[in-house]
Amino acid sequence: MPDATHHRLHLPSNEQLSPHVAILRRVAIAVGLVLVNWLLVIIERDGYRDAVDGHVSVIDALYYTTVTLSTTGYGDITPVTQSARLVNALVVTPMRLLFVLVLVGTTIQVLTQRSRDEFKIGRWRQQVKDHVVVCGYGTKGRSAIRALLERGRSREEIVVVDQDVNAVADATSAGFFAVHGSTTSDEVLREAVVDKASTVIVAVNRDDSAALTTLTVRQLAGSVTVVAAIREQENADLVRQSGADTVITSSDAAGRLLGLATDSPRTVHVIEDLMTAGHGLDIAERSVTPDEVGKPLQAMGVPVLAVVREGNLLHYNEPEVAEVRAGDVLVFVASLDAATDRS
Repeated sequence: MPDATHHRLHLPSNEQLSPHVAILRRVAIAVGLVLVNWLLVIIERDGYRDAVDGHVSVIDALYYTTVTLSTTGYGDITPVTQSARLVNALVVTPMRLLFVLVLVGTTIQVLTQRSRDEFKIGRWRQQVKDHVVVCGYGTKGRSAIRALLERGRSREEIVVVDQDVNAVADATSAGFFAVHGSTTSDEVLREAVVDKASTVIVAVNRDDSAALTTLTVRQLAGSVTVVAAIREQENADLVRQSGADTVITSSDAAGRLLGLATDSPRTVHVIEDLMTAGHGLDIAERSVTPDEVGKPLQAMGVPVLAVVREGNLLHYNEPEVAEVRAGDVLVFVASLDAATDRS
């Protein structure tokens, strides 16, 4: 199990203020206090006496400011006139207290940032379930996440795993929880709470890594749905044997679309439309209602592409699906624009 004091899980950056930013802000406030106090001492420097030569220069004023605000107070430079003493009592003293509070606040923030993160991580672990773990935040992983968001998934339901620290930073900046580490590591995937996930998307750059990642996920979470992307079709069987429910060959799919676009570019436009959720045509699925049982697919009111029956995918033209049965799931083409017009 991972060390409780060192989590690889990174919180979304929009949920926390960077400690570096907070420190810079406090440093700016502290410098501002020093400059204002220095200016006040310069204005009133005739009301101060230096024990060395009796004269307070600009440098002496800066020295007095620093030792005063830091509460060091050597006593070699002192206010002697009533106006200088009044300014020290009413203005400099509150500034001294504020300066100390700024320094203490910065120290406390640095010391307690990890405690706050530990609390947020612990609370997240208790609440998270049925989330999607995306292994790999490259082109494929980002495209998969974009599709998830288009289909209604919230950012809180998505966890990114990547061994590239820059990719993790990009993911947290985009508002996702992210885990830094290898997608083939048991410890890293436990950090992503993979055993409570509904789906794991394997979108790593190498096919052998995809197989190892899939195998590791399957060992940690036997019932989770695993969707993997690979580059070469010849590795599809290996990834399936590792435990992937669905394997998508990115190079093969891209090549088919390129070839199809040569002779039938409009067909490719339709496919792209189907793959883009939220407008035009979408591919959706729903369960058969009780009043639809026994009816033909043509009576479903939508263009049905396939039927999922007892876990098996049956195409619309197969004789087994001449009539729908209870428990069937319809995969169909939906027009969201038409639905909006009807509403």
